Amino acid sequence: MTVASMVIWSVWSAFVLFMAALYIYRTTLTRDEEDQIFLDDSFDHERAEQAAITARVSKVEPLVRVSHWLVGAMSLVVVAYYVRDVLVQLNVVH
Repeated sequence: MTVASMVIWSVWSAFVLFMAALYIYRTTLTRDEEDQIFLDDSFDHERAEQAAITARVSKVEPLVRVSHWLVGAMSLVVVAYYVRDVLVQLNVVH
């Protein structure tokens, strides 16, 4: 395994671990989220809790989207590296 491929796989792994950590964090945030909201005034404390959960999840969502793009882009780099390597082995490119 060459140094370049080790670096590529290390960066890809770091991005995947970052994305997995964000998913786990978002899952722990939404664990207490309710599927229904009561509109009665006696449930204001639950409404406030749900609003707080929604606010924290909305802060994490941009990072989740960025991590998806990073993993996708790095996956393309990995595929391109190995396609180029195959083409070099077949003496199609130098």
